[in-house]
Amino acid sequence: MTTPEDLRDLDAVASLADPVRRRAYEVVAAGAGPVGRDEVAQALGAGRTLAAFHLDKLVAAGLLEVSYARRSGRSGPGAGRPTKLYQVAAAEHAVSVPPRAYRAAAELLAEALEQAGAEQTLYEVARRHGSGGPACSDITEMLTAQGYAPEPDGAERIVLRNCPFHRLAEQFPPLICGMNLAVIDGLLTGSGLDGEWTARMDAAPGRCCVTLSKK
Repeated sequence: MTTPEDLRDLDAVASLADPVRRRAYEVVAAGAGPVGRDEVAQALGAGRTLAAFHLDKLVAAGLLEVSYARRSGRSGPGAGRPTKLYQVAAAEHAVSVPPRAYRAAAELLAEALEQAGAEQTLYEVARRHGSGGPACSDITEMLTAQGYAPEPDGAERIVLRNCPFHRLAEQFPPLICGMNLAVIDGLLTGSGLDGEWTARMDAAPGRCCVTLSKK
């Protein structure tokens, strides 16, 4: 049976059918932090009003979130009005027709693995899965293809702005974060990048629990 949540997810995904709106979403998603409408307008080659229109439609669809901040660095009288900023919403949207409960199955399997104490088996499988992917000599391209949204943090460190397993990681942090680390270890090994980069657990709010550092 299709639920109201299914319909909301469908509406959210459908809102990206407009190519300009989809591009606006991509600009915000690629930003290192909250993005203003001027930056989006410039990337789109469009006016500020049109950019704001599409950004607010994405907010209404639940795909973006809004915050406000003064970008002048000043505060108090004369500092100007705070700028409206946009960032990708934490909520996830998935659509399957007819509805399927893959997320529920994943939650059940994760809980069963924890109760059975089979974490090491999961990590071995995850590492093997990562190493069996297509070889890639560009670490950013490799991590992007797996959905991690890598971002350089200086010349010798990479942080991952997205966790592909976010919902499960919230519910089963040790299990899923360990799996994440094993997958990335496998990716590095399979691509021959393990001699140049190392992955380690380095949890922080708003990003994946794994970071990569140059050896």
